[in-house]
Amino acid sequence: MRPRLSLFISGILVTLLAAGAFAAELGAQRSSAGGVTVAVTPQNLAAGAKNWDFKVVLDTHAGELNDDLVKTAALLDDKGGRYVPLEWEGAGPGGHHREGLLKFNAISPQPKAIELRIQRPGEPKPRVFTWRLK
Repeated sequence: MRPRLSLFISGILVTLLAAGAFAAELGAQRSSAGGVTVAVTPQNLAAGAKNWDFKVVLDTHAGELNDDLVKTAALLDDKGGRYVPLEWEGAGPGGHHREGLLKFNAISPQPKAIELRIQRPGEPKPRVFTWRLK
């Protein structure tokens, strides 16, 4: 193999491995309390992205899921910045299962870590999901 081609392929492998590690680190997180499970998965937190999306899944077998996540969620950065959602794209209030995307403006410059807080109605403390970005 030629040296340039070898370096090129090595560079691609390093990039793919780094992206895989980044994706694994930003995997889904779950919180179960009061008969409701909330699962959150970051979708696109790339440094150049315009919006950051979080897939949110709520499940219960008791009661209706009437959460207004645009009003009850916030994204915090490692420097104390607080960001409110732009919109919710997904299932509307009601039912025992809801799924959708919670969208935020991308944070720039990209912080070292972020925390998504979801304050559910009737719960004393917010559900907290934390990811390390750098």
